[in-house]
Amino acid sequence: MPVAGPAQAAAPMAADDRGGHYKWIALSNTTLGILMVTINQSILLISLPALFRGIKLNPLVPSNTSYFLWIFLGFMLVTAVLVVSLGRVGDIYGRVRMYNLGFAVFTVFSILLSVTWLTGPAGALWIIIMRIFQGVGGAFLFANSTAILTDAFPENERGKAMGINGIAAVSGSFLGLILGGVLAPVNWRLVFLVSVPFGLFGTVWAYLKLRDNGIRIQAKIDWLGNTLFAVGLISLLTGIVYSLLPYGGHPTGWTNPRVLAAIIGGIVILVAFTWVETKVPQPMFKLSLFKIRAFTAGNIAGLLGALGRGGLQLMLIIWLQGIWLPQHGHSFAETPLWAGIAMIPLTIGFLLTGPVAGALSDRWGARVLATAGLVISMICFLLLDLLPINFSYVWFALIVFLFAVGMGLFFAPNQAAVMNSLPPDQRGAGAGMLNTFQNSATVLSMGLFFTIVTLGLAARLPTHLYKGLTAAGVEPSAAHLVASEPPIGSLFSAFLGYNPIKQLLGPTGALEKLSPHQLAYITGRSFFPNLISEPFAGGLHLAFTFAAVATLFAIVASALRGKRYFYTAPASLVEELAEGAADSAAVTGLNEMAEVAELDEDRLAGQDSASMNGAGSAGNGKLAGRDELDTSPRGGG
Repeated sequence: MPVAGPAQAAAPMAADDRGGHYKWIALSNTTLGILMVTINQSILLISLPALFRGIKLNPLVPSNTSYFLWIFLGFMLVTAVLVVSLGRVGDIYGRVRMYNLGFAVFTVFSILLSVTWLTGPAGALWIIIMRIFQGVGGAFLFANSTAILTDAFPENERGKAMGINGIAAVSGSFLGLILGGVLAPVNWRLVFLVSVPFGLFGTVWAYLKLRDNGIRIQAKIDWLGNTLFAVGLISLLTGIVYSLLPYGGHPTGWTNPRVLAAIIGGIVILVAFTWVETKVPQPMFKLSLFKIRAFTAGNIAGLLGALGRGGLQLMLIIWLQGIWLPQHGHSFAETPLWAGIAMIPLTIGFLLTGPVAGALSDRWGARVLATAGLVISMICFLLLDLLPINFSYVWFALIVFLFAVGMGLFFAPNQAAVMNSLPPDQRGAGAGMLNTFQNSATVLSMGLFFTIVTLGLAARLPTHLYKGLTAAGVEPSAAHLVASEPPIGSLFSAFLGYNPIKQLLGPTGALEKLSPHQLAYITGRSFFPNLISEPFAGGLHLAFTFAAVATLFAIVASALRGKRYFYTAPASLVEELAEGAADSAAVTGLNEMAEVAELDEDRLAGQDSASMNGAGSAGNGKLAGRDELDTSPRGGG
């Protein structure tokens, strides 16, 4: 990668590295990497029951619940925390180098996960630790793949590239559900081992074929900023994770002093981080980039969109596994696999629209497409709110398909618009910030969705459960004890594919006192779903309403992003960088920064440089931007 600043430059690269076959190599490799990571994010959603049976641990015992949460959410938390820092490291030391390292780290820890020999709490701790380090490798891949694509593709093709790459991000989430359902019953270790051959191939392929062809500015790592950011975000997200557990008689943990201290403390530390970043000479992330309207609006829209949809997948899976599938003839043991199959329309919708929306945004910009996609998504949340709990699958499939179409219209145009607005030397950190906003919002969304649904259940489920159990012949004392249990246990049971009634009544001994007919009735497929349907519906409606409101604010942010904008360097800066790399016959990494000098002024629809001054750039901290109204090949998203 060419280095701007001191007189250093990489060896000249082939002239077609930005416009010929290399871009497709970069796209295919980064798509493989993102697909592998996202499959591993979701594969445990379906595989957790088999995993816990394999390590001989009951995740629903109160003392084991924290293991369940960390195995489930630890991977996502570490990727959310590290992507900005690792993106900035890629800006300094080379994005491809860091990306290659991520492939290798991810593969090594996938192997270590698959050879787990421990059982009980020790086995759970091993899996948690290995998943965290696997997440570090995933963070390297997430943080640098978008920047590598932006470096490889010209600005008029980046939307298409982001759309194709985005297919991997979304498809992986649902392929993981199906793979987990197929592989886990055979052997739970296969859910980790499945990534190894792809990881080995991708590591070697990336090492041999990928090359750095962007701008790199020599800088020191901002250790203080990185530390504050990591500690603050870990504290905040950990507090959100533990808010899911009941505390002091309350159905959730939002009254737990430790949860509140973690969340408030994390926010305070993140505020301190923003102050530090304005004082250090070489910050981890240039906050002045938020002066770029396209960058700020795209990030806000991405954050709010993720806040609305992040918990949706979990709620739909619980809805399917805990209520709808058992009501339609499936045992609790097989509901995880069928839940993944039932959500295939979500993948198809994105597959059809993601690349098309990206290509269209290359020509027409992101504002209309991204905003229209969010509008469709908001409408789908409202339609889900109207859908009865025992729905007709045709309507469910149609709504989730349209929801995926909406997110497909939003994702690639928004991603391309954000990346086009960034200076070349800040693309790693900028892509990391975009991913951090979205991943953190996803964790927060899960916490909020769970909280909303749990509070809805807490208000109505105990009465329904007590009346239903006593009517079925369960002793009132046992029924009262079970009805008084926090409802989160019922949600976790349904989510894990366990029969909640067996889990709730088993420890009381009440099942042994029932006749065979009574026992078969209350542990059958329909008893619990019928009991929980009405209370669950109340909480679910509130969750969908919250998602629609969050998406509404995302629509506003997306609509305010302005016309098409992409970063261009001032001519004086281009000359300065060119002089610094004068010893090189051809410095490919400076090509896109030099484009501004080649543009005919008549083709510019307007200059927006005044608002960009002080926004940070590769050399002197100043940006020059342009809005284009035409649809020529130079148009960007």
